[in-house]
Order: sequence, then C-alpha cells, then structure tokens
Amino acid sequence: MSSDAANSSTIKGSGSAASWRQALAVYLEIGTLRMVALGFAAGLPLLLVLGTLSFRLREAGIDRSTIGYLSWVGLAYAFKWVWAPLVDRLNLPCLTRTLGRRRSWLLISQIAVMAGLIGMALQDPRQGLEPLVWCALLVAFGSATQDIALDAYRIESAGAERQGALAAAYQTGYRLAMIWAGAGVLWLAARAEVSQAGGYQQAAWASAYLIMAASMLPGVLTVLLSPEPRKPALAPARTLVAWLREALVEPFADFLRRYGWHAALILALIAVYRISDVVMGIMANPFYVDMGYTKDEVAAVTKIYGVIMTLLGALVGGAMAMRLGVMRVLMLGAILSAASNLLFAWLSTRGHDLSALIFVISADNLSSGIASAGFIAYLSSLTNVSYSATQYALFSSMMLLAPKFIAGFSGEYVNAYGYSHFFTSTAVLGLPVLVLVWLASRTMGQHLARSKSEQEP
Repeated sequence: MSSDAANSSTIKGSGSAASWRQALAVYLEIGTLRMVALGFAAGLPLLLVLGTLSFRLREAGIDRSTIGYLSWVGLAYAFKWVWAPLVDRLNLPCLTRTLGRRRSWLLISQIAVMAGLIGMALQDPRQGLEPLVWCALLVAFGSATQDIALDAYRIESAGAERQGALAAAYQTGYRLAMIWAGAGVLWLAARAEVSQAGGYQQAAWASAYLIMAASMLPGVLTVLLSPEPRKPALAPARTLVAWLREALVEPFADFLRRYGWHAALILALIAVYRISDVVMGIMANPFYVDMGYTKDEVAAVTKIYGVIMTLLGALVGGAMAMRLGVMRVLMLGAILSAASNLLFAWLSTRGHDLSALIFVISADNLSSGIASAGFIAYLSSLTNVSYSATQYALFSSMMLLAPKFIAGFSGEYVNAYGYSHFFTSTAVLGLPVLVLVWLASRTMGQHLARSKSEQEP
C-alpha cells in the first residue's frame, strides 16, 4: 500500500467517526427539535375523534350502531387530497403576509383543532350528539389540513440530506402524542372522576378534553416562533383548468401510463389491504367498555403498551422487507392482520381477563406494525419521483375510503350478531386481500422485468 493510500485510509477512518457524530448531532439542531413539537401537534387530534371518542360515547350509553356511523368523521383524512392543492398554493388574507403561506395554514388549522376540542369537551353526548359531531368534524378537518401544511413545511425546511432526521423527529412527536391522546386522556378522565358517583361523568371527560386542547399550545407556539421556509419557485400563471390537470389529473395519468391494466389490480389491493384492521378497530373501544375493562387498564395495555408493540412490529417489518422483499412482507402482514382478529373473537369469550387482553394486544399490534411497514414500503415503490408527494397522498388516502365506509356499519353488525361473530367476520374480510397480494406480486415481477428489458440497449 502506498503512503498516500495509507494516509487516505487513515483520514477516512478518522473522518468516519466524525461523520457519525455529525449525523447524530442533527437531532439536537433546532430545526429537528421543532419537528418533534409539530409532530406532537399532528398526532394529538387523531385518536380524540376516533378511538378515544368511541370509548367515551360507549361509556355514556350511546348505542354501538351510532358509534359505528360516527366513525365516518374519520373520512376527512381520506379526502384531504381534495383540498391539498389549495393549501399548497392559496394565500390566506393578512396571515400569509405576516407569517408566510406554510405557517399561516399551520396556525389556522391548529386553532380549528383547539376550537373543536373545546367544543367536544363542553358537549354532553347524553344531551344530544349533533353539536358533538360538528365539533369532531371541525377537529378532523383541521387536523387533516394541518397534515397537508406540515408535510410541505417539513420538505421545504431542509435539504434532502436532513429529511430522514426530520421525518424521524416528526414520527417521534406523533407517537408521543398518540400515547398522550390515547392513554393520557383516559388517565386524566379517571383521575377527575368522583368515586361515589359511578357511571359516565361528563365533568371528568370535559376536563380531560380541555387539557387535550391546551396540549396543542406547544405546537401553536412553535409555529409562531419558527421561520417560514424558503418559498418554492412556482410555475408561471396558467389557466385554472391547466393547473387542476397538473395538480390532480396528471399524477393519476402517470400511474395509469406506467402500469396499464395492472393499475386496476394495484388500486384494488390498496383499497382493501387494511380492511380487517380498520373495520375491527372501530368497535375495539366499545368492546373494552362492554367487557368491563377500566380506563386505567385500557390506557396502560392498549394505548401505551400497544403503541410500543406497534413500533416494534414496524421495525421488524422494515428489516424483513430489506431481507425478504416487500411483497413477502406484504403477504405476511395480510395473513397476520386477519388472523389476529380471530384472537379478539376468542377474547370476547373470556369476559374481563387482563392477561388475555395483554396477549391479544401483543399479537394484534405486532401484526399491525409488520403490515404497516410492508404497506408503506409498497406504496412508496409505486410512486413516480416527479409526483411522489401527490401520488403517495392519493394512495394513502384511498386505503381508508372503503374500510372506513364499511366500518360505519360495524355497530349494527355487533348489535345483530355479537362481538365474537363480528371479529370472526372481519378476519374473513381479509381473505380476498391474500389473493390480491399474490396477484400483485406477479404483476410487480412482470413490470420490473419489462422495465429492465426496456432499459437494456
């Protein structure tokens, strides 16, 4: 080895440690820490209008059929791509001039979430559901809008080399918020109860939801104190029709051009892949209430421990996708998601059994994490880099449409046939997914082979 080569190797070796230190130091930068706070604000509203709300409503004696229909509030997240182009391009009067486009949309959406949560806190579901539903819709719409603006803010706030760190910081804040909005709100409501009263206590839930509304303040403060990212260069003004075509039509057209008739198969798989989990999930919290589990038990097992198991499953699924391939993990996730619902059918025969609940939550959330990792990797592989944000948003929204719609009837089904039959039926819903994954894996192989042959001289 020459002396120059040896010196180069030495420098490279010493620089490697320095580069690792620099890579880790990015997590202490103000821009990265900012994303933790904004991720927390993004993750907080989701459970408060879906999972936690269903627990509260069931405890208040609301019929399971009504709870199922109210889950359609979550469809706001499935349709957020409809107004995403407006959030991306439209300036808000006065606010945009002061804060900039991204921060103005973030601020107005956070204010909407806070207002909706305060309204949900003050409404007693036993006195009428309509005001509560309107407040929940405001929270869902504000939350979905915040997601759109925050994705743009994150992407524009740093170069490509820092996007991984920003995404990791965002996910950290998001998961912490889900624990707080899932376990924290149940814990707060339980602590605020008057022990002698028993049953549903509106004052306890009101205090818990007001604290949740106040928990949005760190996100609001972060927006006010943060700089507006550099404004991206926009194309010259065009006609409205041309703008709508580029924003909404072209991403779909590109996808259809690339996959041809196989696109129908792929879209069918996207539309139903998570159907077992989503349909079952709407009745999970009413099920816990009916089985006699306390708020503290549900908070500890399903909201804290369950989130940890989901993260573990996602890590395992991500590693398996790298080792075995995305389609194999996609198939494994589909099998596990359907099979874990059968465990809930078994759990429904056990009554109040905390050990059985821990076992079922372990298996179900681990399966969900694996399935999510495989599905996200699959969606990412489908996108064209020229339309990555729009296509991914469209695909991820599409996966909720059919499952959320069907889930709205879940309460009716439980009332008619019981929990055990319902959970078994949600497992059966996953069987067509296995066929679609098998067909899509063959399609993916043919598409890759065709692309490779077209690139060869």
